[in-house]
Amino acid sequence: MADKELHVQLPQVFSELFTPARYKVFYGGRGSGKSWAVARTLLLMALQRPIRVLCAREYQSSIADSVHKLLTEQIDAMGLSAWYTVTKAGITNSAGSEFIFKGIHHNIMEIKSTEGVDVCWVEEAQAVSEESWQVLIPTIRKASSEIWLTFNPLEESDPTYQRFVVSPPPGAIVRKVNWRENPYFPDVLREEMEYMRRVDPDGYAHVWEGEVRTISDAVIFKGKYEVRAFDTPENARFYFGADWGFSQDPTVLLRCFIKDKTLYVDRETYGVGVDIDDLARHPGERGRSMFDEIPGSRLWPIYADNARPETISYVRQRGFNIRGADKWPGSVEDGIAYLRSFERIVIHERCKHMAQEARLYRYQVDKRTEEILPKVEDANNHCWDALRYALCKYITRRRGGQPVFKPTGY
Repeated sequence: MADKELHVQLPQVFSELFTPARYKVFYGGRGSGKSWAVARTLLLMALQRPIRVLCAREYQSSIADSVHKLLTEQIDAMGLSAWYTVTKAGITNSAGSEFIFKGIHHNIMEIKSTEGVDVCWVEEAQAVSEESWQVLIPTIRKASSEIWLTFNPLEESDPTYQRFVVSPPPGAIVRKVNWRENPYFPDVLREEMEYMRRVDPDGYAHVWEGEVRTISDAVIFKGKYEVRAFDTPENARFYFGADWGFSQDPTVLLRCFIKDKTLYVDRETYGVGVDIDDLARHPGERGRSMFDEIPGSRLWPIYADNARPETISYVRQRGFNIRGADKWPGSVEDGIAYLRSFERIVIHERCKHMAQEARLYRYQVDKRTEEILPKVEDANNHCWDALRYALCKYITRRRGGQPVFKPTGY
């Protein structure tokens, strides 16, 4: 290879594959080119110096289950066939590099005895169990050896997601990559992606955006909401609701309106760690004024979480018509019942945090039996709390039945 110069393009997001690190984790949705980029990078690296690459996955009953085919295709696509030798069981090259392929789960002793691995590429890493990680990681022990992961997330509780995304090892390179980062994203996949985005927001978020999957029947607003662009009527009667951030929780302000028994959420502003000075400022005062980021916020009443009276007072002193929303035992459940009484909840596509919470806000699930419990999970609820506060004057206490829908006009 010394007399031949290669020019191989990779999306910019994968440039860190060439940065030394013990762990390199690239996860996300379909169409991002993760596996393609890793295959190309490893094939190039293997021509610069002799390395041993272990291509592993949790289950591999035959070589057809591995990335052998992908690597072979990329050897041909990059014009490297003169330097690589491909057999049914492995791949070697003229620089002395070797690619070997193993399943972890059924080959524990083989994995333990594998020596001299420079790079271990774990494809479809979402399926790897905690027991397999405990075997594999100590096996990759050569000086400066690296472990690379590519996967599409499944459940948040999966060992791989917890170990490498929720609580990654120190110094790990962890990047979420999706179709947007792939300049070679094909039109045929784009058509599939756009169709799913329209008809199945939850499925789109999981498949294409790489979000963890939810237990769909536990999702509180399953089948009730949609995410799309829409025009706001000029004569809309707006409702504003605010939820305050605590520690790592976000502060949220939402705007919504009602039309034909459909609830529309058309604006949001959202921030974590927002200083109180940046929540609201006097007109003309310099600096961020979060509440002024939504048009009309000084004109319409705002109802907020009443747990922070001092914050409500601060915002009111700066010219906003804000007050605390009423609460009572069961007010969260009553608010959910009222919101579900709308024929449809439509979230504007620019309200990204509201849309994300819509697919994640759910009832608690028994971890052992997977039974859905009659308790609301205290997570992914900040936008929904703000929405309940916005409409708090229309939410009534239940007396043995569901709240009656009150047409409020717009």
